[in-house]
Amino acid sequence: MIFQWDWLCLGVLIISSVTAGIENEENLDADVEVENFDKQSQEADVDREKSSIQVVYQTPKPTGEVYFTETFDEGLSGWVLSVTLKEDMDDNVAKYDGRWEVEELKENAVPGDKGLVLKSVAKYHAISAMLTKAFFFDDKPLIVQYEVNFQKGIDCGGAYIKLLSSSNDLNLEYFFDKTPYTIMFGPDKCGEDYKLHFIFRHKNPKTGEYDEKHAERPDVDLKKFYLDKKTHLYTLVLKPDDTFEILIDQTVVSKGNLLENMIPPVNPSKEIEDPTDKKPDDWDERPKIPDPNAVKPDDWDEDEPAKIEDPDAVKPEGWLDDEPQYVPDPNARKPKDWDEEMDGEWEAPQIPNPKCETAPGCGEWVRPMKNNPKYKGKWRAPMIDNPNYQGIWSPRKIPNPDYFEDLHPFKMTTVSAIGLELWSMTSDIYFDNFIICSEKEVADRWAADSWGLKKLVASANEPGMFSQLVTAAEEHPWLWVLYILTLALPVGLSVLFCWPGKKSDEYIDFKKTDVSKQITKEELKEETEKFEDELEEEKENEDTGEDERREMEETKRELIKDTKKMGREAPISEDEGEGGEDIYDDEEENEVPELIYDDEEENEIADGSQEGDRSNKSDSENEKKEADEGMGDNPLKSVRKRRVRKD
Repeated sequence: MIFQWDWLCLGVLIISSVTAGIENEENLDADVEVENFDKQSQEADVDREKSSIQVVYQTPKPTGEVYFTETFDEGLSGWVLSVTLKEDMDDNVAKYDGRWEVEELKENAVPGDKGLVLKSVAKYHAISAMLTKAFFFDDKPLIVQYEVNFQKGIDCGGAYIKLLSSSNDLNLEYFFDKTPYTIMFGPDKCGEDYKLHFIFRHKNPKTGEYDEKHAERPDVDLKKFYLDKKTHLYTLVLKPDDTFEILIDQTVVSKGNLLENMIPPVNPSKEIEDPTDKKPDDWDERPKIPDPNAVKPDDWDEDEPAKIEDPDAVKPEGWLDDEPQYVPDPNARKPKDWDEEMDGEWEAPQIPNPKCETAPGCGEWVRPMKNNPKYKGKWRAPMIDNPNYQGIWSPRKIPNPDYFEDLHPFKMTTVSAIGLELWSMTSDIYFDNFIICSEKEVADRWAADSWGLKKLVASANEPGMFSQLVTAAEEHPWLWVLYILTLALPVGLSVLFCWPGKKSDEYIDFKKTDVSKQITKEELKEETEKFEDELEEEKENEDTGEDERREMEETKRELIKDTKKMGREAPISEDEGEGGEDIYDDEEENEVPELIYDDEEENEIADGSQEGDRSNKSDSENEKKEADEGMGDNPLKSVRKRRVRKD
């Protein structure tokens, strides 16, 4: 029973793990590091959970120093639409004429909470605003945070923002794709390429030119955030020690160092290949060469073909040599508009010859081809190690004339404006609650008062577990098999280990107590008469030795003793009346049943007489024991069984 319960527990663990796998299918990878909420944010979340769906929205207010905030609850105040054109494009296409609107979410909206929505498809959009105060990259971190909701999913398009570099000629009405920026951050997707950009423009201290440095791609599957039609919170934390973190929904999805995790690296290599170095003409890069001493064998015939006709092939019976494989279609008719002068002589289209359908083949029979056993192909000398091999040539290294070392790339160009310059094939991309600050606590509190409400409403409006499982199975039909197994496994385990099973016959026979069968006087008498007849026949056998006779006499005495014992225990049959008598009378007590032997047993007796007393002494004790155990079936049969085994 303990073994059964162990298996049952194992089954329950398997079910639990499968269920956990389904629930975690939409979660991020295990390596994602979770950023804890601020205590105030946690308290605010608890208070809102108590209020259920009845959320009262209030425009969030920053709790510390900020460089920019925007909730769009008061419209597009302070934002500037671009009126310029993209360069190197046709004027009709290059216009930034994409439409923006301020409106609530289409699903899971918080009453009164509005955001900026990109409304046009396949058009360029550009809108920007000045920061409350410029951010200087000195000794304070930079934290950029905002919300995005792809309300219709996303086919191809971006939802990233640009932090525009400060300059004297910065004009937001002419904000376009070539406007200098310091940082670009946010989601972008086209096809099956899901990106989360973090790009900063680094100034070369030698040349003064700017180069884009891209952060390495996150190791997290980002697909969920683009397709679940939920509002997600994107955060960039850039620290003065040149480290950075990228978070989605306050969960770290990527982090690194500006000096080590950017492509291309901030600092160039100290040495470069000499562009003037040329490979010598006699440089040998071949590791293997043909053996110059090898000679083609005399019996190597390069003219032998790879395939030859099979001389053993025989034309199948019934082959129609005179029938073509294709014949003109007899049902085809020349089109009425056929012009022989223009189109040439009309010919009926060819169809497979119907006579060939029942025959093994039609047309001229050709022997099939087979591989030529003599074919060896063109002879080539075997390859050997090249004694002159010099390795793969590479140019020599020289000091990099453009080398520089920037130990603190965090000190970037000052930021004074924020802008969205986007193109998308999907409309209704929702933006909300921008904040730029230097304190993580301020950003977390801002998120709790804004994004936290959206998350609370969305969670309250989510369908039940059953509906979620059905929806997941519709997207991934193989989940139906998993559901069925999950339901059938506990039932099967319960039936297998908990349902009482029948004991086997072998077990019952082993446990059954040997009970003596009760026989009547007539049955015992018939058995005795049979034994007497068999014993008389046995006496006629002249090959029976003196030792066998002694054994027979001994068996007789044992039989008499057993039958007397059984006579006392046997019940009185109904035929004997109420005043019944013993099973054995005096005459029967004097009669001695004799053992029966067939021809095979007689031969065994003759062979056994030669072995003498050696086998008799060794087997006598076991035989008696077996005979006594067999008394339950029939005493006379038991004696005979013991006698045969002894022989």
